[in-house]
Amino acid sequence: FGLTKSYGGGRGVFDLDLEVPAGEIFGFLGPNGAGKTVTIRLLLDLIRPQSGRADIFGLDSRRDAVAIHRQLGYLPGELALEPRLTGRQILTYLGNLRGGVEWQFVEKLADRLGLNLEQRFGEYSRGNKQKVGLVQAFMHRPRLLILDEPTGGLDPLHQETVVELVREARDQGGSTVFFSSHILSEVQALCDRVGFIRDGRLVQLAPVDELPGMNTYTVEAELGEAVEPKDISSIEAVSNVIVEGNSLSCTVRGDMAPLLRALAAHQPHRLVSREPSLSEVFMHLYLMPSPGS
Repeated sequence: FGLTKSYGGGRGVFDLDLEVPAGEIFGFLGPNGAGKTVTIRLLLDLIRPQSGRADIFGLDSRRDAVAIHRQLGYLPGELALEPRLTGRQILTYLGNLRGGVEWQFVEKLADRLGLNLEQRFGEYSRGNKQKVGLVQAFMHRPRLLILDEPTGGLDPLHQETVVELVREARDQGGSTVFFSSHILSEVQALCDRVGFIRDGRLVQLAPVDELPGMNTYTVEAELGEAVEPKDISSIEAVSNVIVEGNSLSCTVRGDMAPLLRALAAHQPHRLVSREPSLSEVFMHLYLMPSPGS
């Protein structure tokens, strides 16, 4: 509520108000330097706000940090662990700090991610270091998962495994998931809602399918006879009309019926409509004027 941490020069997080209900998978998006990691560190009490507060499980993130940390799993954007220890030794140590974990579940997670637990951490590739971080975040079946770029450094196969683990944590374990990502397809596939932060301020908060631009369609048509571009561009909510011979492409926002009625007179024999990807929505939001500008 009103969470603020300023580093000067417009860097940091400013007046952040955000609520994520239990059991939700929430995607936190924004360009590099937008304030995603700062927000996560404030939630975890790794840094302190200059004003405002954060509550997790109804507990104050500063006063009750220890109690909160017992119930969450956290994957940082940059993982630094003892390079001389093996993956198994690291996970055993971290599990013991938590009072013990079900080791059979740890082994299962490692196996699904293709992680060799007998290798020293310093000898792991970037992707395998990420897998150690993922296992330690999930291994105690936390009530809340906070994941900062969880699929960074992973190959496509294991990116999909992470998507499966997130879904299972929510659907089978009842976990709430808060994660930042640049892999927008996984956000589109997983998230109930998305928040977009830019220049430290929340500029959009909505279900994925209600983000600006998601009710906009690209239409391509092959017609039996040519059409005049002005006849199509004059239709309400139609823009970006391009006519090349008997081929037409355009953008439609909202109701497509007026366009279909106009095309029916020109003997259409192929019509393709494409919804925007979340990547295009991301760019739409990125190019919006900054808050307060």
